[in-house]
Amino acid sequence: MSTAARLHDTEADQIPPLENGDRLTREEFERRYFASPQINKAELIEGVVYVASPVNFGKHGRPHGMVMGWLAAYVDDHPEADLGDNSTLRLDNDNEPQPDALLRYREGGTSTLDEEEYLVGVPELAVEVASSSTSIDTHAKKNAYRRNGIPEYFVWRVRDEAVDWFVLELGEYVPLQADERGVIESRIFPGLRLNVAALVAMDLSGVLATQRGD
Repeated sequence: MSTAARLHDTEADQIPPLENGDRLTREEFERRYFASPQINKAELIEGVVYVASPVNFGKHGRPHGMVMGWLAAYVDDHPEADLGDNSTLRLDNDNEPQPDALLRYREGGTSTLDEEEYLVGVPELAVEVASSSTSIDTHAKKNAYRRNGIPEYFVWRVRDEAVDWFVLELGEYVPLQADERGVIESRIFPGLRLNVAALVAMDLSGVLATQRGD
């Protein structure tokens, strides 16, 4: 091992571990996160560290796959949109979340990619699949997204069998309402629509049929 490598390892050993509840700046959060390869996912929300617990398939993995299938169908028909899965957002000094999914415009939108291909700015839509994280997603994370100006925020509260889809109006999140068919449509992405009952029932065919306009 080279001297430089040994020095790097020594420096890493001196970095404090990243732990739930730590109150850190975004810079210090990244320093500790990069030195903790054993941690699969951690987020900084309003200055507080949240290290993710193991993911339950029934309450998170399967619903997450449903959401990704829905959004992928939209992107397949709208190449101007860009879909991300668990991508780090470098927001303000107190926030570095990894939303379960996001949509952004490839060109002319509110976010760009830096030289390391991290997102700078905010995506047009952030999506969270909330099971064990419902309290965080509907309070601290919602506030962080609102303060940073993310135009739309979607939360699927899996245990409650409910969906909240918010749009930013005058600095506050306002719920988008379903129409008489039980369908919610985005204001930011024309043609992005969701059959809420189908999603909650884990009916992917129904979700995709509504999205495709069948």
